[in-house]
Amino acid sequence: MARVEVDGVGLFYEAGGDGDPLVLVHGSWGDHHNWDAVVHGLALRHRVLVYDRRGHSESDRPEGQGTRREDEDDLAGLLKTLGFAPAFVAGNSFGASVTLGLASRRPELFRGIVVHEPTLMDLVAGMPAYEEQMAQARRRLGRVVELLREGDALAGARTFVEEVAFGPGAWEQMPQRLRDTYVTNAPTFLDEQGDPDWAGLDLAALSAGDVPALVTRGTESPAWFGVVVDRVAGALSGVRTHVFEGAGHIPHVTHPEEYVELVTRFCAEHGAGRA
Repeated sequence: MARVEVDGVGLFYEAGGDGDPLVLVHGSWGDHHNWDAVVHGLALRHRVLVYDRRGHSESDRPEGQGTRREDEDDLAGLLKTLGFAPAFVAGNSFGASVTLGLASRRPELFRGIVVHEPTLMDLVAGMPAYEEQMAQARRRLGRVVELLREGDALAGARTFVEEVAFGPGAWEQMPQRLRDTYVTNAPTFLDEQGDPDWAGLDLAALSAGDVPALVTRGTESPAWFGVVVDRVAGALSGVRTHVFEGAGHIPHVTHPEEYVELVTRFCAEHGAGRA
């Protein structure tokens, strides 16, 4: 077990492979195991780092209200302390939001970014065509938060999986280890939702950083993710976009070969060994 202390918080990590550095940032509820299906393939071309974000699984869970900015600073600390900066960074869901947030403040830490469906709901605010869809999404998230505040981590986790993320029946289809991980990390999701800035992003600052980027979405995800992806992509120069056909919110799990090929090709185009 490898751990490193960043700003007084112990973070679990694993690193392997050789080549341009690539860091993978998981989303809410999960941990570094979220990337198991793609780590080997990516490590054939890259020095890959996976870690548990603060409050998740093997990493420390500080007391008090946390913020997404703290997650961003943790990522910056990892990149510098472990000698990965500047690195390619791939983030999914809330991990994509963390990646973009740090890139908007510290672009010098990045060789490039790959983000899939960041949960930046504030970027859809004020769009009449999505008003009802967003209201429904917030109601469902509110129900999850309510259950977690009542101390029912199991019900909160199951409600999130079946009503927010993946659909009815998904909870029972998950392996027990993954269900346990969701329950263990439920308090951190509640903490994330308590941060008033969790769903926003300074697009002007992101644009000024001029970091090469690949922004992706899945055809099976809610339509509002497409709006987020379009707005993020629109703030970046020279950005590439990709749509995973038949995939939803976790293509690195459901479409691992396509994900590995896409990320590897993007990094090769912008890596140290490019022509």
